[in-house]
Amino acid sequence: MATTLQPNQYKVAVSNRAILKMALPISLAILVPQINFITNNIFLGHLDQTGIALSTAGITGVYYLFFAVIGLGLNNGLQALIARRAGEGRIGEIGKLFFQGVLVSLALAATGIILTWWLSPALLSWSLHSTALREQAVAFLRIRIWGLPFLYIYQMRNALLVGTNQSRYLVYGTLAETVVNVVLDYALIFGHWGLPALGFNGAAISSIFAEATGMIVVFAVIQAGGIARDLQLYRRWKPDKKIGLLILQQSSPLVFQNIISIGAWIFFYILIEHHGRQELAISNTMRNIFGLFGIFTWAFASSTNAMVSNIIGQGMQDKVHELIGKILKLSIGFALLIALVLNLFPGLFLSVYGQEATFTAAAIPVVRVVSSALVIMSFSLIWLNAVTGTGNSRITLLIECITIFLYSIYVYLVIERWHMSLVYAWLSEWLYWLSLFSMSYAYIRSGRWKGKVV
Repeated sequence: MATTLQPNQYKVAVSNRAILKMALPISLAILVPQINFITNNIFLGHLDQTGIALSTAGITGVYYLFFAVIGLGLNNGLQALIARRAGEGRIGEIGKLFFQGVLVSLALAATGIILTWWLSPALLSWSLHSTALREQAVAFLRIRIWGLPFLYIYQMRNALLVGTNQSRYLVYGTLAETVVNVVLDYALIFGHWGLPALGFNGAAISSIFAEATGMIVVFAVIQAGGIARDLQLYRRWKPDKKIGLLILQQSSPLVFQNIISIGAWIFFYILIEHHGRQELAISNTMRNIFGLFGIFTWAFASSTNAMVSNIIGQGMQDKVHELIGKILKLSIGFALLIALVLNLFPGLFLSVYGQEATFTAAAIPVVRVVSSALVIMSFSLIWLNAVTGTGNSRITLLIECITIFLYSIYVYLVIERWHMSLVYAWLSEWLYWLSLFSMSYAYIRSGRWKGKVV
């Protein structure tokens, strides 16, 4: 497997082939945490027929996602920096960026663990009305949060491989993580093969082992492939204040962007919980739809970030609009196909959760709304990540802040004040994605990003 990489191999081309070469492995890597989450929910859905475990999984899933997207913000910032250095041909700087990114991510993971153990009971007590739901959620999270260091390092690895146009190596860790999670979910939730039946908490333990396995496998692949040597990943094992500050400067707006975004989603779920267990369980499955069927859009968006930054580093700013146009055609095409399948067979997807017929009947109209939102997301997310790729992460944060303000007002009025149906509640996704699109599109078309140096 050993190879020697040259600087030109890190540079991307503006072509459909180059886009798919980067995006398809990324889509598989994004699929892993979604498979893990959905696998957990499918098994938990069969623990009871009333939706208790499934509704609790909705709350804990969004809580853990809050911390996961902090790592994602760090990943996106680091990825843009690595891609820019790759485009510029400054290969010696990539290893330094990666190691400092790992140090920053571990500090954030430690903070997340401490906050969860100390503050999650109070936070959930304030937000959840059901005592049983709250106690179950706290016990789960105090286990699940120990997977955060593995997840963050896993995300830093994604930034490295995507930023250097080596996304094909993502596949190995992805497959290992998926297999471990599915097998341990089955064994630990229900108590098979001599292992204890841990029920809801079994899903937390299996996810931690899966994340650790994925991280170990992919680093072994990177080492065996000679990438670690070529990028000098382990040559400078000491903190570098200047590089650390550069990473934080580029990533912190994206971290805050993700925090307020997921914070708004938690706000949405809290309001939904006030309306009953079935509404919460249905909303949890809708999140599964976004996570599972939105993987191609997220992959194309991540590719947009890296590729835009890379070609700017090559001095090809005049090719940015052409690149975005090619990515948009692919992203929208995949989203339209997925929306068609979801609308033709909504009951088939919902049946895997093992819930009652009333659950499926109530959820199908919401699926119609969410599937159309996936199409809107397929182009708005591309434009937003193009802004990130230009290096103007503060503009990305500003766009998100304005959008979340509008979104929060909408969901509060529709759910809490006017008590409208779940269909109208999920129409908030249309507002969210259209708002992101309009401002991102206007910024890129304005050309004010040209000349930005990172």
